[in-house]
Amino acid sequence: MAILEVRELRARYTRGGREILKGVSFSVDADDFCAVIGPSGAGKSTLIRCINRLVEPDSGSIVLYGQDVAKLSARELRATRRHIGMIFQEFNLVNRMSVMDNVLAGRLGYVGTLRSIVKLFPRADVERALAMLERVGLIDHVDKRADQLSGGQRQRVGIARALMQDPKLLLVDEPTSSLDPKISREVMALIREIAREFRVPVLCNIHDVQLATEFCTRILGLQDGVKMFDGPTAELDRRRLEAIYAMEVL
Repeated sequence: MAILEVRELRARYTRGGREILKGVSFSVDADDFCAVIGPSGAGKSTLIRCINRLVEPDSGSIVLYGQDVAKLSARELRATRRHIGMIFQEFNLVNRMSVMDNVLAGRLGYVGTLRSIVKLFPRADVERALAMLERVGLIDHVDKRADQLSGGQRQRVGIARALMQDPKLLLVDEPTSSLDPKISREVMALIREIAREFRVPVLCNIHDVQLATEFCTRILGLQDGVKMFDGPTAELDRRRLEAIYAMEVL
């Protein structure tokens, strides 16, 4: 069953500028871990960020659980974003804040700005944050500042923060680009485990084709804003990879 349906999505960054996405259509099912692959400039990050309108699409529809995200008012969008978890390439943490406070930031859409400033989070949120930190292996780092952590630990904080939203969809934007190969595999394995455990579908922009084919169940291949492949990972053969990456060396 499709929980996300994207149809004829088009986007550009400036009026009259180059079109980044050129009528991309695809769907994500409830049990999908879908990788978005393609060469640099293919539109992968733009696609991910259009889903929760961090980038405003020019046209097309983005239907999440029956609701067209592209047509939501600002107020409606804020409510919908509560349920779209986001894991960022550069972690997007507040360095001067503690690990615990960064994780609790995942509840900002629920508690309001004033209560978050004075750290008046409900006890249930605090207990959930501790549980999430336990789950990602960081319970011993609760009081550390975010800038005292390694890259892999920082990404785990980002994962815990996204889970605090109780997401219905998890968007992941280049989660391993700043990490070494060993830590990259650990992070991808953790995201896959989390997705299965919490039964949340994942749409993941990733530059590493090997990681994509090892950990993801479906592949969406883009080249210059055009969909070149959409199917199960097992069907992504060498010929299709060459079509996605054209003259690039894999």
